[in-house]
Amino acid sequence: MEPVRTCVGCRARAPRSALLRVVERDGVLVADEEAALPGRGAWVHDTHACVDTAIRRRAFGRALRVSGQLDTQTFQETHQRKG
Repeated sequence: MEPVRTCVGCRARAPRSALLRVVERDGVLVADEEAALPGRGAWVHDTHACVDTAIRRRAFGRALRVSGQLDTQTFQETHQRKG
């Protein structure tokens, strides 16, 4: 049975393979394509709607337990070019 995670954007539960893991590195939000980077991760559907919702709600900062400001601009720009 595959592990299930919750998307920080839409809050729907989904298999781990259907979600993108995101981590914080030096205050910057980074996509963890391999799901292998160390540290706490947040999971999000790889769609503009879920990513935008999570950023607007500041869900990444809460899920990653980051105190202070989290730079989401680079992640958002990379995600927009990708899709």
